[in-house]
Amino acid sequence: MVSGQPASAAWPGQSLGLPESGPRSVGRVGRRILGLIIDWGLAYLLAWAFLPHSNGTVDGGWTLAVFAVEQILFLILLNGSPGHLIVGLRLVPIVPAPLGVWRPIVRTILLCLVIPAAIWDRDQRGLHDRAADTVLVRR
Repeated sequence: MVSGQPASAAWPGQSLGLPESGPRSVGRVGRRILGLIIDWGLAYLLAWAFLPHSNGTVDGGWTLAVFAVEQILFLILLNGSPGHLIVGLRLVPIVPAPLGVWRPIVRTILLCLVIPAAIWDRDQRGLHDRAADTVLVRR
C-alpha cells in the first residue's frame, strides 16, 4: 500500500476518484515530460533574452529563477504552466477548492529541487504534488 491506496488500483488516479482516461484523468508521464521541456525551454529563452550572460550562454541559476517565477505565476493565474497548457494538462487540488497561492509556491520550490518531483506514488503524483495536495490532470 502506497499513500493509503490499495494495491489493486487498476489505473493512476483511481483512488483519488479520477477517471481512467479522458478529461480529468491523471496526466501521463509523456505529457508531463514534454510540458517540462517546453517550460524549461521558455525559461531559458527568457533568461537569454533579458538577463546577463556571457559567450552566448545563460547561467543556470538565472534559468532556474525564471522557470520558478514562470511556474508560480502561470499556476496561480491559469492553473497550468505554458508547457502544461500546450500539452493539455492543468493542475488541480485534490480537494475541490481554488488552487490559491500557497500550493503553486510549495509545489514549485519542491519541483526546482528535482528529487521530490522524481519520486512518484501509484497515482503518478510526485512528492511535490503530494506536499501541495495537487494532481496534474488532462484538460
